[in-house]
Amino acid sequence: MSKIILAGANHAGTAAANTILDNHKDNSLVIFDSNSNISYLGCGTALWIGRQIDNPEGLFYASKESFEKKGAVVHMETEVKRIDFDKKTVSAADKSGREITESYDKLIIATGSLPITPKIPGLDLPNVEFVKLFQNGQQINNILDKREIQSVAVVGAGYIGVELAEAVRRRGKNALLFETADTCLSTYYDDWFTRGMDKVLADNGIILHFNELVEEITGNGKVEGIKTNKGLYQVDMVIMAIGFRPNAALGNGVLETFTNGAYKVNLKQETNLPGVYAIGDCATVYSNAVQSTSYIALATNAVRSGIIAGHNAAGPVAGTALESAGVQGSNGICIFNYKMVSTGLNIKAAEKAGFIPSYTEFEDLQKPAFITENNHKVKLRIVYDKNTRRVLGAQMASYQDISMGIHMFSLAIEEKCTIDKLKLLDIFFLPHFNQPYNYITMAALSAV
Repeated sequence: MSKIILAGANHAGTAAANTILDNHKDNSLVIFDSNSNISYLGCGTALWIGRQIDNPEGLFYASKESFEKKGAVVHMETEVKRIDFDKKTVSAADKSGREITESYDKLIIATGSLPITPKIPGLDLPNVEFVKLFQNGQQINNILDKREIQSVAVVGAGYIGVELAEAVRRRGKNALLFETADTCLSTYYDDWFTRGMDKVLADNGIILHFNELVEEITGNGKVEGIKTNKGLYQVDMVIMAIGFRPNAALGNGVLETFTNGAYKVNLKQETNLPGVYAIGDCATVYSNAVQSTSYIALATNAVRSGIIAGHNAAGPVAGTALESAGVQGSNGICIFNYKMVSTGLNIKAAEKAGFIPSYTEFEDLQKPAFITENNHKVKLRIVYDKNTRRVLGAQMASYQDISMGIHMFSLAIEEKCTIDKLKLLDIFFLPHFNQPYNYITMAALSAV
């Protein structure tokens, strides 16, 4: 029996807690979390703000009470301040300032990530909001309810920024989207895909400001404008969405870190200290695409890491430690019903990782042309290494729901499949679903 302390209880922490409480009941679990709620699905924030779901209640899937019912001791609104790795103690302070110190046999750190905060004037003005917690969503939602809020600047055209720009438009407000790159979503997709999404955004009234660096938020007592290297624009609200950084301060130089400061872990989610695990956005992952340690902050990765650490901290299953199979970074987005999904590396990422990438692509209708309803064009690109021909990544886009297709490419990367392996892959055909010479087959056959 071990006493396990879990620092943080969002996606990764919730997965770890449930794993321990459901499968290793002979252990004791103490949970600390600085927030007042547990398990908030932040990926649903834009759906809630954009009125695509009725309320945020369904965005929570665990609670303090559910963990306590299973036997955990839970300290909410209690921030871990210090970890003494030699004495194996955790010191925290609750909202009243009372200090709580607990010893541990095993420790799981799940402190997540923090919004990147640029050093620009005006961030402290009312109506400037960051996006991370449920409370942030509440605040944005309440501000958008005000009639005087007519124009909103969203800074950052990654996933969250693009989703929030859509949400602002769905609320009937003007949305200005600012990004230093020359297109949206450039981290995940090649230009062939991002330009398509740029058009979707523009066609739905979002004003795009690419290749612009925000220098200042202006106003007297509230937001009145946003200044970039190209001009000054009148806005009533600013939403900052330029990304996140690992929340890894508790390591205090004792735990080994990655290049971006995340805790470096092995396939068991264990840090350089035996019995100390790190999971979720504060920790690294193993990328099967680059076949090396990497950092990919996704809820899916967080959940898997929590399950692995939970089992290993509580006691290896059948005496064998559970190890990660690695990840591909599979992800997707749906904006005004236009869907894009990707896994692995795009061209730029492959080049940065040291590969000589090549690619093959194809665009066609999802189904035969005689199917006249619910039949949209699909575009597919498969990225592979020119030397080994190993599949490195794939990207797909359509108004059709083609999301399940990316899972096959995710597995192909994990299993180190070559592009040639996909050329005569057994893919069934029925006009209700696809074409006899479908885009996956045609793209693979076109690879040189």
